[in-house]
Amino acid sequence: MHLPQRKRNGMAFGIDPTRKEFFSLRQARYDALADNIAQLSRNARKEGQRLQLLDIGPFKGTTYMHLQGRDGVENIDLSIAELRMNDDLYGKEKVKSFFIGDLTKGYPEIASDSYDVVVCEQVLEHLSELNIAMKTIERVLKPGGTAIVGVPIFPPGIPPIRRYGQPVWDKIVPFAKKHRGHIQTFSKRGFIEIFESNTTLKATHCRGFRIISGGILRFLENYQWYWKMCRAIGRLLPSFCIEIQVLFEKPSAPASVKKMAA
Repeated sequence: MHLPQRKRNGMAFGIDPTRKEFFSLRQARYDALADNIAQLSRNARKEGQRLQLLDIGPFKGTTYMHLQGRDGVENIDLSIAELRMNDDLYGKEKVKSFFIGDLTKGYPEIASDSYDVVVCEQVLEHLSELNIAMKTIERVLKPGGTAIVGVPIFPPGIPPIRRYGQPVWDKIVPFAKKHRGHIQTFSKRGFIEIFESNTTLKATHCRGFRIISGGILRFLENYQWYWKMCRAIGRLLPSFCIEIQVLFEKPSAPASVKKMAA
């Protein structure tokens, strides 16, 4: 885990104003994926290439924000795919390409096999239709490329209860549905299975974040030991965390070609 030396200035990891705790567990997901992207960028630089990065639904540009201060950030060409233009987007002046559209419509204007890395963090749980969204992530990713996808999850056994019980609850309390931002309900295993069944991508790594965060324990998020402990738990027991981040890899050659070669 790489952590650039930054001042404790009331911002998460020294650069993120969305949380004041320095080791904010809610923002730890971005610190983790920034480590991966920076390493991939350094690898690309050694080969004389620039890393092509697509960030889908970047909120305030948090992914790029967390890349600052890392060796390799200068070797990244950043593209953004969003529903609408965001004037508060961090690093807006650095964006190479900006696509406005709906992920469930497939972003046809983005060429296939274009990006070394695709980030889709805290987006899929808000979508009513996942098939096209997942296939789009696969399509725009280069062969051998990496997709970093994060979603909130529930412990095993809870998703079916929530999935079938939620419509009943919505009938009893109609206004609850109007205020619900999350449409999809995942467990770790269920999420990976649905992603792999919709695409040729294969999960290579899964890590969890936040079994417990905030509340009376929030002050602990200013201490590195607590952050490291939570990261270790997240690696060992991702299924029991509040959210996960999965790294998927696209085969270097189509599955049919690999099968024939074997």
